[in-house]
Amino acid sequence: MMASLHVFVCLLGLFVLCHSACFFQELVIKDPESPPKGCVDQDGKQHDFGSDWVSDCMDCSCTMEGISCCSNIPSESTVDIPEECELVVNKEACSAKVVLKSDKTKGCSPI
Repeated sequence: MMASLHVFVCLLGLFVLCHSACFFQELVIKDPESPPKGCVDQDGKQHDFGSDWVSDCMDCSCTMEGISCCSNIPSESTVDIPEECELVVNKEACSAKVVLKSDKTKGCSPI
């Protein structure tokens, strides 16, 4: 039973990663006598339980289960884009827009 639960959780994690540009980092408790007061992100920064932050255009949060982050920029796989258009991403501003391939100054509506 426990092995099938682990397989299900792993498959669910892969589904989430593939379809929504999200990830989850499980909280690791090294010393049960001295439990953590929050989460440590990939940059080594400590975040309190219940806190939210933005890092590399990802909306992140810390819970007692771990860190959860999702991209706040849509990807081409999550937006239906007409053939004559393309998605232009600005990572510095954490934004994206759909524009005409022939004239990037003109917006284009997703399908």
